Amino acid sequence: MSSLSFPSPPHFEDPYQERRHRLERLAAAFRLFALFGFDEGVAGHITVRDPIDPGHFWVNPFGMDFSQIRVSDLIMVDHTGEVIAGENYVNRAAFVIHSQVHQQRPDVIAACHAHSLYGKALSTLGQRLDPITQDACAFYQDHALFDDYTGVVVDLEEGARIASALASYKAAILRNHGLLTVGHSVDEAAWWFITMERSCHAQLLAQSSGTPVMISDEMAAHTATQVGTHFAGWFSFQPLYQRILAEQPEFLK
Repeated sequence: MSSLSFPSPPHFEDPYQERRHRLERLAAAFRLFALFGFDEGVAGHITVRDPIDPGHFWVNPFGMDFSQIRVSDLIMVDHTGEVIAGENYVNRAAFVIHSQVHQQRPDVIAACHAHSLYGKALSTLGQRLDPITQDACAFYQDHALFDDYTGVVVDLEEGARIASALASYKAAILRNHGLLTVGHSVDEAAWWFITMERSCHAQLLAQSSGTPVMISDEMAAHTATQVGTHFAGWFSFQPLYQRILAEQPEFLK
């Protein structure tokens, strides 16, 4: 009989080990976002809730290139935006958006936002993703459109509006802005962002070439149960983590 077992998300008895695991995944996600070209100057942020004090979250330092981020560079902020671990500044927009998402969604462990090219291009059309590919079905009836734009998000009220628009979904398209994804792990939230960005690209290409053929509502809903679950999001990230670990192991420092 085979001794193989299918991979599953890890569980920790020691919250300090869990913190370390989350921070390693967070640093890896930044390296992958840089590899895929999701960075845009100082814009963009990924956060993870701290397992020891769930009212705090870890985030990238303001102004540090995604490609350079290591575990030791990450900072932790509290519910007021004060940096309580680390020696770098926090991006005000990161705090405003993510603090409200983490506050309104206690189920969310991690959240990603960046100004990736195809996500922000599709956002200018004020459209949601259509079920035109198998991958896009992960977001079928599970993403929102924040149909407003009021400039750089710097006040808590605007962050709360974005979090309210996200509601219970896994993702949101922020009009004239970019994408926002969340998950029960860094792995899941980062994968939803990666595949959502690619799905935006596919939709823009298809629309520019003709009239895309939609997957039926029934089949899109069924496919979502196969590719859009929490486990599917976590599992899909694992090959990417192994890739960045092999190519850039210094992010663990």
